[in-house]
Amino acid sequence: MTQKPTATQQPAAPQTAGATGILAGDPRLLIDGELTGATGGARFEVIHPGNAQVVGTAADGTVADLERAIGAARTAFDTGDWSGDVAFRQHCLMQLHDALERNKERLRRIVVTEVGCPISVTGSQIEDPIAEVKHWADYGRDFDYLVDTGVHRAVIGTARRTLSFEPVGVVGAITPWNVPFYLNIAQTVPALMAGNTVVLKPAQLTPWSGSELGRIVAEETDIPAGVFNVVTSNANAVGAALSADPRVDMITFTGSTATGRAILAAAAPTVKKTIMELGGKSAHVVLDDAKLERVLPMSAMVACVMSGQACIMASRILLPRSRYHEGIEILQAAMAATSVGDPWNPSVLQGPQISEAQREKVLGLIASGVADGARLVTGGGIPANLPVGYYTEPTLLAEVDPNSRIAQEEIFGPVLTVTPYDTDDEAVAIANNSIYGLSGEVSGADADRAFAIARRLRTGNVTVNGRSHFGLTSPFGGTKQSGLGRRNGDEGFREYLEIKTIGHPA
Repeated sequence: MTQKPTATQQPAAPQTAGATGILAGDPRLLIDGELTGATGGARFEVIHPGNAQVVGTAADGTVADLERAIGAARTAFDTGDWSGDVAFRQHCLMQLHDALERNKERLRRIVVTEVGCPISVTGSQIEDPIAEVKHWADYGRDFDYLVDTGVHRAVIGTARRTLSFEPVGVVGAITPWNVPFYLNIAQTVPALMAGNTVVLKPAQLTPWSGSELGRIVAEETDIPAGVFNVVTSNANAVGAALSADPRVDMITFTGSTATGRAILAAAAPTVKKTIMELGGKSAHVVLDDAKLERVLPMSAMVACVMSGQACIMASRILLPRSRYHEGIEILQAAMAATSVGDPWNPSVLQGPQISEAQREKVLGLIASGVADGARLVTGGGIPANLPVGYYTEPTLLAEVDPNSRIAQEEIFGPVLTVTPYDTDDEAVAIANNSIYGLSGEVSGADADRAFAIARRLRTGNVTVNGRSHFGLTSPFGGTKQSGLGRRNGDEGFREYLEIKTIGHPA
């Protein structure tokens, strides 16, 4: 079995100091089992969105660092035992699960520090992904990697055919900043359990959620050198190089559709397998028999709880014209009542945007909506009591033209748009009027009618009457320009495997 080199001890990882408050993460890369600085010792600053202050640094990896990581992953896959030893993989990932449990409060503080996610809603950012590690460790242990399909007749004689599920090889994982620790786990752990080796490139705005994972793997698990590598960087060229390198067999990416297109173009010359979870502009079809007082406050909360920085958020509310004004009043009250502020305050539900650039994008899209004829019902600016940090008011826009820019572009902010409709057919047409197809929602008292509407939406996932489509046991992914492939469920695990059909004597 490949031996893991001893991790270097400088620069040292920061120590946890107390249970709450800002905490910097590990400033090192993980390459071939070694925790190390970037080539030349370069670092870049990390800013806390809650106060716009620099709170630490991360290693600014270079293309040369990335190439070393890819080489290590290639060697580990081609010459090591990882791909063929299911029991050892399960052992290592259970070690990782236990180590993450021990480190979860440190990880929670790091996520709040670099994302600005309110500490009150970090369960989905911390506890859920830690549980996911155990899920995939057990799932991969029990998965049937050889499937006998029986005897088949052909012109040249009978043959028994067996399906062999085999790891793809070296997987490059490029992750976003909105739920960084969760997606670092979701995009690497199933790949590892399937027998692949991995090079993780975390988002530039949230490097520590990746580097901390690398530190824990290096210091607290038996995962061999080269099997898991982490390269943080402030340079776009590093992600581009990962997508283009011929030694990488597969890319898994979550992020904007524009970046997804660039990754596909870079991967095309080597015909890499890809999983893409891209942008979304999901619609919530509220039927005329829905209990608005139950449905709409939840829609407002979901729009604000992660500062609107969620790809599956149903940001387009479609209300029946007969109940339009009633619905607007409920939404206005719910948006206005949302608590916005310091993400370290346990009573706060909405924190800041990730950066000043992201806030300016959100405010610009709101302004474009008003310019295109939408009515600003509430919000639309920077909270007067929060002049420091990247905060945006919860915003509601009514009478939104379904063809306008704000109805078509992903906002990624705490903004809901409302459009009236007259018939179910019109609601479906408006909902499907998008280049995106990631998610959607339908609410109505008649469950059969709501389900029928859900089947007509051109999306990969739909929630009906608050019953979530999302979970580890169900495939998740988009249609149209919202992505390729699936995560979660049996389908999601198989994405990280190739199928070989073997014909042999019966």
